[in-house]
Amino acid sequence: PKVCKGKAFREATDAISWSDNGTHFTAWCKGKTGYPIIDAGMRQLVETGWMHNRLRMLTAMFLTKDLMIDWRLGEKFFMEHLIDGDFSANNGGWQWSASTGTDASPFFRVFNPTVQSKKFDSTGEFIRQYLPEIAHLDNDIIHDPYKKLDLLSSKLDYPEPIVNHKLARQRVIEAFNEIKIDPIRKS
Repeated sequence: PKVCKGKAFREATDAISWSDNGTHFTAWCKGKTGYPIIDAGMRQLVETGWMHNRLRMLTAMFLTKDLMIDWRLGEKFFMEHLIDGDFSANNGGWQWSASTGTDASPFFRVFNPTVQSKKFDSTGEFIRQYLPEIAHLDNDIIHDPYKKLDLLSSKLDYPEPIVNHKLARQRVIEAFNEIKIDPIRKS
């Protein structure tokens, strides 16, 4: 019953100090994080009211682990936009991604959005559909446009990444370690 009242299933995770960075939250909502697969997924959600399950996991994990923003904000945003929104599935998915729920993803599992992008949208077809400002980039560069910016002849009309994934991953793991969550017993 506590999850329908906005509580984490794993009570120990209530001690996580979530970020209240409104600029990052707005960038995530608008699909302007500088991570193409995340941005394409968020733009698809806002434009169509739907998103594939893989993208739901990626965007949720990015918000909660890369940006360290409270899963409840993402859960609410999804319910406001999903045409197939269901409280149980939405809450369960968000708490799984944030490592706060029952049978949660281990807190040290943090999807790398660039690796996931290359694996699940190798040609960039999905990204091109929702990010026309980088549609002209080749299949390799489209997943991480600023990695090889020096190869481009002009500045992109696309935001640079708002966080460094590697550093963000370290930060969220440290935050969970501070509250002494056992990733094996999930207690």
